[in-house]
Amino acid sequence: MIDHVELKSRDVEASKAFYEQVLKPLGYERRPAGNGIGFADGTGFDFFLVAGEPPSDVHFAFRAGTRDQIDEIYENAGSAGFTLDRAPALAPHIHPNYYAGYLRDPDGRLVEFVCHAAV
Repeated sequence: MIDHVELKSRDVEASKAFYEQVLKPLGYERRPAGNGIGFADGTGFDFFLVAGEPPSDVHFAFRAGTRDQIDEIYENAGSAGFTLDRAPALAPHIHPNYYAGYLRDPDGRLVEFVCHAAV
């Protein structure tokens, strides 16, 4: 299991606003993080943003407990003017219950939100 992830961002404030919005339905809250910005979900996994030049070819996924959470994240992101990539949908080529939606963060990274539950 991954303990934490740190991502570099060209605009940490824009990324902070993005991740605060999209991670809220999953229970993440902003935490102090030294010279960066941290988010934690209470399970022991932490997510950090720091200033720097980000790689452009990163794709990662946050697990959601329900499909409704993914729909909420996607709808809220659209309302906030964030970049939508792919609308939430089943991806049966991965497995019958794979439900995912995709956004682009302010640095252009592909951020996926996925639920593996059968409804």
